[in-house]
Amino acid sequence: MTDEIDGAEPVERSPNARRNALLVLLVLVVVAGLAWAMTRGGGSAQGPGGPGGGRGGGRGRIAATVGVAKVTATDVPQSLSQIGTVQPIVTATVRPQLSGNVFTINFREGQVVTKGQLLAQIDPRPYRLALAQAEANLTRDESQLNLARVDLRRYQVLLSQDSIARQQVDTQAATVKQQEGIVAADRAAVGTAKLNLHYTSITAPVAGRIGLRQADIGNYVSPGDTNGIAVITQTDPIDVSFAVPQGSLPGILARRATGAALSATASDQSGQTVIAHGSFLTFDNQIDTATGTVKAKARFPNPRGTLFPNQFVNVTLLVDTLKNAPTVPVTAVRHGTQGDFVFVLQGDHTVKMQPVKQGPSTGTNVAILSGLTPGQTVITEGADNLEDGSKVVLPGERPQFQRPKKGGFFSWLFGGSGGGGEEGHRRGGQNGGDNAAGASGPGNDAATNGSGQGGQRGSHRHRQGGNGSQ
Repeated sequence: MTDEIDGAEPVERSPNARRNALLVLLVLVVVAGLAWAMTRGGGSAQGPGGPGGGRGGGRGRIAATVGVAKVTATDVPQSLSQIGTVQPIVTATVRPQLSGNVFTINFREGQVVTKGQLLAQIDPRPYRLALAQAEANLTRDESQLNLARVDLRRYQVLLSQDSIARQQVDTQAATVKQQEGIVAADRAAVGTAKLNLHYTSITAPVAGRIGLRQADIGNYVSPGDTNGIAVITQTDPIDVSFAVPQGSLPGILARRATGAALSATASDQSGQTVIAHGSFLTFDNQIDTATGTVKAKARFPNPRGTLFPNQFVNVTLLVDTLKNAPTVPVTAVRHGTQGDFVFVLQGDHTVKMQPVKQGPSTGTNVAILSGLTPGQTVITEGADNLEDGSKVVLPGERPQFQRPKKGGFFSWLFGGSGGGGEEGHRRGGQNGGDNAAGASGPGNDAATNGSGQGGQRGSHRHRQGGNGSQ
């Protein structure tokens, strides 16, 4: 193939030179096409919120998927929860009233006993002998008293007959009084001996559960023993002592002034299992200045012994109930430098930051004293990256991403969507015609070959254009 230049000799161009020129041209076209594709179709995907989605509303942010809940009107109990200690109404240490050896033990450890039940027996024999001696002394002194009274009556008869001096009569009367005193003392001694004999039988002073025994058979016990025989605690009913902050006193006092009973609930240490139900009993008469609290008691029926003395429990005191208060899940309330707030869902799937004032909580839900009304929708999950006006996606919805325009560089390179085949065919045919027109020598063969090659290249570009449209 030769190129003719006006006024110059034809220059022969080698096939390698043409191939190198085509490669350079192809590289330049590819680079230019990539640059065009990046500037036109390289935008970031956006969610359904568009440029406003995400935390800052910037371009390329995807709207956050959030959980929502309705604001409901619910009766919320206003309660006070504190840690309390179970205290028996009566704790009695059973001690002997006199000294002696333990003769018998008549109870089982941990047994529930009744008032007056026999628990132990001290050796009664010495005290029986003491009673017998006291009774003997009483009999002797009573006989002497009777004799003195007979002598007094006789002296009084003789005095009336003026046969005896009055001094003798008065002396006998004094003797009678003296014997009467001795007899009275003897009777008291008999009573004391009987009481001591009764004290040899140790009985339960109150009804309740008895603890571990502190003495065994044969031990010598006395009233001065610190541990005694055993300890009895009255467990039904039973009290729970707890501390009330002084800030809660006005509400409790106002409630009690209406005559209403404040119900109390005792639960285990985890707070999951309710053990007993009772009612508030009383306050102490002064506030502890060291802690700013006042001691209080609640009383609980305990027929099954579920509350154990000195057990730690969680006490919940129901002070009042808020009627039809706006209530949201606890996870919906967030905390900022300016106070508590929630994100309220708007109709256009944006959120609004709403300041609120919290009320009493039930553990999973919290009452809102101001800032919300029933029926509104608040964000409960996924609110960490939200701001006022942020776009959100609700559960079950699918984010809509912005896709690049179809075609891009390859469609442009091969003729665009739908037109790539025709453009390739046109260019191929044109190249074939040019080759045919530029042939010399055996012109018919050159034209035929040039046309055939141009047709093949045009068909090849037609296929490439069709693929680009697909």
